[in-house]
Amino acid sequence: MATETVEVLKLSLHGITVGYLAGYQAGRNIVVFDPAYVADPDRPTFTLSGITDHPASGKIYASPWVRQQRLHPVLSNLLPEGALRNWFAQTLKVHPDNEFPLFAQVGTDLPGALVAEPVAPEQIPEGVLDHRTRVEAVPKRVSHGQPHFSLAGVQMKFSMHETDGRFNISQPDSLGEWIVKTPSTRHQGVPVNEYTAMTLAALAGVEIPEIRLVQLDRLQDLPPLNLPSEPYAYAIRRYDRHAQRGRVHAEDFAQVLFKYAHEKYSTASFEQLGKVLYQFTGLGLANVQQMARRLLVNILLGNGDAHLKNWSLIYPNRITAELAPAYDIVYTQAYIPGESQISLNLAGNKEWYAMTMEHFETWANSVGVPWRAIKPHLDDVMEAARGAWPENLEGAPMMDAHKTALRAHWQRLHKDFAIQ
Repeated sequence: MATETVEVLKLSLHGITVGYLAGYQAGRNIVVFDPAYVADPDRPTFTLSGITDHPASGKIYASPWVRQQRLHPVLSNLLPEGALRNWFAQTLKVHPDNEFPLFAQVGTDLPGALVAEPVAPEQIPEGVLDHRTRVEAVPKRVSHGQPHFSLAGVQMKFSMHETDGRFNISQPDSLGEWIVKTPSTRHQGVPVNEYTAMTLAALAGVEIPEIRLVQLDRLQDLPPLNLPSEPYAYAIRRYDRHAQRGRVHAEDFAQVLFKYAHEKYSTASFEQLGKVLYQFTGLGLANVQQMARRLLVNILLGNGDAHLKNWSLIYPNRITAELAPAYDIVYTQAYIPGESQISLNLAGNKEWYAMTMEHFETWANSVGVPWRAIKPHLDDVMEAARGAWPENLEGAPMMDAHKTALRAHWQRLHKDFAIQ
C-alpha cells in the first residue's frame, strides 16, 4: 500500500475539543469530530446547523467532513480572501487554494473562538486517520513559520492589539482586539468612507462596534505595503474578542449556509437570512428587526456589498446564536460608477431605485414576521436619516466628491426612501 504523509490539527472551542482536521500530502482534508463533543447536549456551538433544535443537527456531525485542497466552508471562510490571501500564501510559499497550511498558520487567532493547534504524531487519537483507506497515513509534525492572523475579506486588513494608542499586529500570546484596514491602493478615501458610512448607520439605529480613524504612523510592524499618501487607517473593535471572556465564537452567513466565499453573492436571498435569524436565534424577532434596519440603511448608503460574508452570528453564551453587530458598511457606489443593486435578492428585487416599502413588507411576510413589527423600525430609520444625516454628512471626514455623489443617490431613491 502506498504511503502519504499527514498533518493533524486539534480543533477546540473554549477549551473543549470539537474534533481533528487531518491534512494529507495529496490535498485531501478530513475533519473528524470528537465523539464526546457530539454526545454532549451542552456542547458549545461550532456552527448553527449543529444546535440541538436545528433540523440538520442529527446528521451534521455523523460523518467526517471530506474536501480536496479547500477546507469545508465552515473552516474555509475563516481564511482571508483576495490580495490578503495571495500575500499570505506567498509568505508560506504555498498555492492560495491549498488551505490546510494557511489554516495551520493562523490557528491561534482565527475569527470567532475556534482554535486550531498542531497535534504531535504520537498524540493523534485513535480513529482520526481511519478515513483514508487507499493509502497508509504517515503522521508528521505540522510545519510552522512566522506567526500570522486571519481575517476574511478582500481589503488589506490586520488583527491588531492596541497599547497606549499604538497598534501592533497580534501575536499568539496577545489576541488582536481591533481590525485595522489600511488605505486602498486602488480606491481613494476608503477608510474615511467606511468611517462615515458606519457613523451614519449608527445614527439610524444600526448596532456597530467602536470605530476609529487611526493615523498611519500609529501602526507598527506592518508588512511592506505601497500605501497611498492618505493620513488614516480605519479601525473597528472586534466583537469576537472580550476583555474579560476572551474569545467569543462567531460565524458569517457563508459559514452558516455552508457556502464558499466565491458563492457569497449568488446562493441565498435576504429572505433566507431573515428566516434563519427568526427561527434559530435567541432573540429572533429583535434580530430580524435589526436586520430590517440594516437592509434599509445599506440601500440608503449605496452599499452594494452586503453579501453573505458581511452578515454574521455571534454566540455570547457559547450556545445560542444572535445577530452580530454590523461591519463593512461602505458607500460602494463611490467606487463603482453606475452601481445600483444590493448584493442579494430582497422580495425578488435588487435595484436600489426601484425599492419601496412594499418590498420590505413582502420580505417580512416571507420571513414570517408580522409587518406591524417591522414597519416602525423602517420608519425610525427614515426619520433619523432625513433628520440627522444631511447635517452629519456635512461635517464627516468622507471625501467631498463622495459626499456630493451620496446626496445625489439619496435624491434618486423612491419617494418612500428619498432624502432631500
